Amino acid sequence: MKRLSLSAFFVLLAVFLVGCSDKNETGNTEALDQETPKVELIISAAASLTDALEELKRSFEEAHEGISVIYNFGSSGKLATSIENGAPSDVFLSASSKDMNDMQDKELLVNESRKNFAENALVLITHKDSDSAISSFKDLDPAIIDHLAVGEPESVPVGRYTKETFESLDLWKPLQDKLVLGSDVRQVLTHVEMGNVEYGVVYSSDAFISDDVKTLAESEADWHEPIVYPAAVVAESKHQEAAQQFLDYLTGDEGKETLQKFGFK
Repeated sequence: MKRLSLSAFFVLLAVFLVGCSDKNETGNTEALDQETPKVELIISAAASLTDALEELKRSFEEAHEGISVIYNFGSSGKLATSIENGAPSDVFLSASSKDMNDMQDKELLVNESRKNFAENALVLITHKDSDSAISSFKDLDPAIIDHLAVGEPESVPVGRYTKETFESLDLWKPLQDKLVLGSDVRQVLTHVEMGNVEYGVVYSSDAFISDDVKTLAESEADWHEPIVYPAAVVAESKHQEAAQQFLDYLTGDEGKETLQKFGFK
């Protein structure tokens, strides 16, 4: 009887020790996870960057364990306004210097982090099945056009560049009744892809990624302000070190190759 009790005691003791060991290992794992929390970077980026940045996301996260990227795409003007109004953001990638300058003037950026990382061109597009013979912006005749999609010029950079171009050609006012305004450049592209309009004005990189449109003409550089893409860390970011790592990656070899792959200069 005593032998049986003693054996049972040792069995219970062994189970108890194993249980304590498992708890310690679990506790150590949980402590390690708590020591290395994952950083979530919110990147506010111009809509024209969508495809290039989505591809860059995976390689960046693989190269920077512990950092995940969340994108917020839209028109540069609206993104700038949302950041100014307190929307969370760690990095701002703009399709125009104007919106970035406004942010910098309001002390909303880490100034030393600002850097230009890409350029683009303005193009006139139509649906791939169109038989249009237009070969220049100058060829647009308001009298025979029904609908022309452009970005909203007050908040969408591609719209500002478009307005400047048409003003240079004395076409802005004559075209007013024909314009269909888009909330960002991708909406302009979609209008043309779906055949909602005869023509549209987008960036060359947007036309580059679409199989449903064709480019008719490219705007001359002196018709509008230079199309430059600046980037900067947002001053209110709680992850400025990780944000800078993202900018360094974007402006490094990997970022440059990806941007060029999607039609940026």
